[in-house]
Parts: sequence; C-alpha cells; structure tokens
Amino acid sequence: MEKTLGKDKRKKSWYFLAFILLLALVSVFLALNICIGSVNIPLGEVLRLLGGGGGDAVFGDIVWQIRFPRALAAMILGGGLALSGYLLQTFFHNPIASPFTLGISSGAKLVVAMVMVFSLGKAVQISSMTMILAAFLGAMISMGFVLLMSKVIDQMSMLIVAGVMIGYICTAITDFVVTFADDANIVNLHNWSRGSFSGITWDNVGVIAVVIFAASFGVFLMSKPISAYQMGESYARNMGVNIQAFRMLLVLLSSILSACVTAFAGPVSFVGIAVPHLVKNLFGTSRPILMIPANFLGGAAFCLFCDLLARVVFAPTELSISTVTAVFGAPVVIYMMIRRRRERAA
Repeated sequence: MEKTLGKDKRKKSWYFLAFILLLALVSVFLALNICIGSVNIPLGEVLRLLGGGGGDAVFGDIVWQIRFPRALAAMILGGGLALSGYLLQTFFHNPIASPFTLGISSGAKLVVAMVMVFSLGKAVQISSMTMILAAFLGAMISMGFVLLMSKVIDQMSMLIVAGVMIGYICTAITDFVVTFADDANIVNLHNWSRGSFSGITWDNVGVIAVVIFAASFGVFLMSKPISAYQMGESYARNMGVNIQAFRMLLVLLSSILSACVTAFAGPVSFVGIAVPHLVKNLFGTSRPILMIPANFLGGAAFCLFCDLLARVVFAPTELSISTVTAVFGAPVVIYMMIRRRRERAA
C-alpha cells in the first residue's frame, strides 16, 4: 500500500515538473521570437513596450505590429495542430495519423486556395471566418474520403498511404489553381501554400484564439470518453459512450482545429504526428486529461521554436514553416515506426 502511494506521489510530481518544463519552453521561445530577428530588440525594451512604459517607437512598431501577433499565432495554432493530431491518432488507433498524413490539411488548403483565387479575381475582400469555413469544408471533404476508404481498407498502413495520395492530389490541384491567380498575388499565395505564420494581424489572432480555444475546451470536456475509447470500442460502449456520436465529435473537432491552422498559416507538416509522440514519452502516460493540455503546450513550443529558426537561420530569406517542422518532425516519425516494428517483432 505504501509503495503504491509512493509511486503515485512520484508520478504526480513528475507530471507537475513536465508541465512546468513545457510552460517554460513556451515562455522562452515566445520571448526569443519577439526579441530576435533582422533587428534584435533587448528583452528589457520588449518588457517596457509590453508593459506600456514607453520605449523606442520603431521597436514598438516591430513588436506590436509584426512579431508579437505572429508569435501568438504560432503558439496558438501550433497547440491546435498538435491537438488535432492527437484526436486523429485516437480515432484511428494509430500514432502516424495526422491532418498532414491523411490529406486533411491538403484538402483544406485546396478549398481555401480556390476561394482566395476567386476573391482576388473579383477584387473581393474575404473575412477570416470565410477562410476558416472554406478550410473546414475542404478538411471535411478529405476526411470523408478517408472515412470511406477506412471501410474498404482493413490495414491502417494502407489507409495512411491512401491519405497521402489524397494529399498529393489536392496539392497538385492547388498548384494548378494558383497558376490562375493574378501575377501580383502569386507570390503571397505561393508562400501561404507552403506554410507560413507571416502576415498575421491582431484581428487574425483574435479569431484564431476564439476558434482554437473553444475547440480545445470541447476536446478537454471529452477527456473521459476518450479515455474509455482508448480501452476499445466495446469497453467504451459498456461505459455508456455513444460511439457514433463520439466519433463524429472527434472528426468535427479535429477538422475545426486543422482547418483554422490551414486557413491562416497554410499546411504545416509533422507537428500533429511528432508532438503527441514526444509528449507521451515525456509524461510516460496516455491519460487524456493530461495529454490534452500537454499536447497543446508541446505544439505551441514546437511551432514557436520552428518559426524562430525559419526566420533567423537564413535571414533575410525566410524558410517555410513546414520545411523546418519536417526537419525535426520526420526523424521522430521514423524512430517511432522503427520502435513499433521492434515491439511487434519482440
């Protein structure tokens, strides 16, 4: 009994330390994103500006109009994308499932690109909510194809391959659509289609925060059903979970989260696969009540770190965010696949 209590106490202490670590990483990377760039701004100056204590006007414009909204967007969207990947992995019972690998992000990108090209051609200004709705429609269409294939394909590995093929088809059509944009807008569309947190405004941040936090809160409320579902559908059904409604909610919430990311930042790769795996290894548990906030914080830290590198490494040239996330996320996926193969062989 005493050993059990001691073990539980050590686990709780480790969970507390793990959350402190994630919060520290988010705070440090947020500060670095605001301070470092083509113009380096001392942390003391940033604190004065954020505290309303005055400061250099040029620094103030850089911080308030460019870096701070961009960093907040990377933090919130990164958390939402990691949470979306966690939901899809729960839904399909596979750690490789994510909005990127299943083609959901590419479907969202396709519809958003079509709406953007149409609006640019008609000189119509589209709102943030229109972008999110277009991305959500594209995400749901791609998700629908994946779900239809899941009824025909038994092997999860083949379903992932089918999702990747859907992604390639959507990307090819998107590139075809973008070629019909006006010459002046092709560069912006091209940058967005490769993934970038640049150009985010405070109005965008407001919409992003409302959508992502509302969907994330909905996910957190589903902690108990998710925990039961992880034990198997039969167990969840015996615990009173309505499987059909539960699966529908998982699809809707994951699509909303990934659609919001795609609408404002374009497709961002590997965050939804790598972060849930890293966070699970850090905590040593799969309990949803811990994994949901931990995934959000992990995704926020990961995207802040990658966006910092995208801006700084080859400055003044800026890399696409997907290029950097792939560099750090792909090795995690490869390691995960090798580890699973060894576990099965054993």
